[in-house]
Amino acid sequence: MNLPNLQKAKQRTLKEIEYKKLETSNDEFLKGQKFFLKTYGCQMNVHDSEQMRAILIGLGMTETTNLEEARVIVLNTCAIRENAHDKVFGYLGRIKHLKKENPDLIVAIGGCMSQEESVVSEILKRHPYINIVFGTHNIHELGTLIKNNIHGTQDIEVFSNEGCVYEGINYARDSKITAWVNIMYGCDKFCTYCIVPYTRGKERSRKPAEIIEEVKKLKDQGYQEVTLLGQNVNAYGHDLKTTIDFAQLLEEVAKTNIPRIRFVTSHPWNFTTKMIETIAKYPNIMPYIHLPLQSGSNRILKLMGRRYTKEEYLKLVEQIRKTIKGVCITTDIIVGFPSETDEDFKDTLEVVNKVKYDGAYTFIYSKREGTPASKMTDITPLKVKEARLQKLNDLINKYAKQSNEKLLNQEEEVLVLGISEKDSNKVYGYTKTMKLVNVAAPKETIGKLINVKITDAKSFSLDGEILSK
Repeated sequence: MNLPNLQKAKQRTLKEIEYKKLETSNDEFLKGQKFFLKTYGCQMNVHDSEQMRAILIGLGMTETTNLEEARVIVLNTCAIRENAHDKVFGYLGRIKHLKKENPDLIVAIGGCMSQEESVVSEILKRHPYINIVFGTHNIHELGTLIKNNIHGTQDIEVFSNEGCVYEGINYARDSKITAWVNIMYGCDKFCTYCIVPYTRGKERSRKPAEIIEEVKKLKDQGYQEVTLLGQNVNAYGHDLKTTIDFAQLLEEVAKTNIPRIRFVTSHPWNFTTKMIETIAKYPNIMPYIHLPLQSGSNRILKLMGRRYTKEEYLKLVEQIRKTIKGVCITTDIIVGFPSETDEDFKDTLEVVNKVKYDGAYTFIYSKREGTPASKMTDITPLKVKEARLQKLNDLINKYAKQSNEKLLNQEEEVLVLGISEKDSNKVYGYTKTMKLVNVAAPKETIGKLINVKITDAKSFSLDGEILSK
């Protein structure tokens, strides 16, 4: 990725950082201060924020949800879709006002947006009140960047040695019940619409022993569920000197006997028979698979660089359903990719009608500068795309409700995570197949696995009552 402007910024700020390191001997001024951390985007960003939180707490700070009382503000950004950019820059207007009132406020922008040259250039030119810009590969340097900050300067730290994988990372996790566990970083697929390979870098797998040790510690701490995390988890291990693959890693994690194991996200092209058989073999690997389709049109799939056909995808789904008992499958679908025709969209609906997904994340195509798709001709009116999206969502919701209705009067195991947002007298949790359930059960069940009878089914959730063992 050619980032000449950032190269110059890097050369300039490196000297400043080194100088400030010599001048900064302690960080007592941060102890007792408060930080505000806002996260945009995917599960990977959520987990990255857990690392940022741990770093900030390590500086002696405490977290606040009140933006106005923060001494340090950190925005962990997303670059997947245009509206993610818009939300961040919209939020910056509010922060600019706070910075005027409090010049000592430290403002830091991190995440995937920080890896984009155009975004960093905009920050340098239009948002000089932002003190720190750090990339996805430089999270571990956040504490140093904050301690070294001098009012009126901008520290740009967005470059990486992509061969590095950092171990021994501390996380201030959002939950004491479920936990994210990174197994790899980056992506090598280069789908033509996706900015992730440019912002997250090439695929790098963690060593299996480090992953297993982390899972064992989480189990000992009382965690009930881990989600193995990566941009493309089933490509795990191909860059290691050992011969381990994702199916073998899954098996080793299952042998820790942690109650529940999930993983996201999978690419259909790397989904092997061995993986399917491993999931079916171990009861603590949940029968839930998120399998992005993106489009049901072979022509569009080729333009996307997805490396599989509609027929191959459907064959994989058939194999998964045949082998894994009671499996639920969700997906991602993009509507309105450049040159998508009515016929292409019909092909997508055809796949949805055949698979009958339990749920889906659906989006109108968002142009990302620097990707091959951004140069493709796109003449489809927005109104047409919106109509397609509505039609797709109606179909997805129909099958999601049908799937939920199959569980009526059935007994399901639910991991209880907290108080229900809709009814404070209920708790909520998830079934093995990732179905949201609101349960008439006491608060003491939070953090536990309980047996629940499903009493009502909606498109997006279930209601249930606790059953005595």
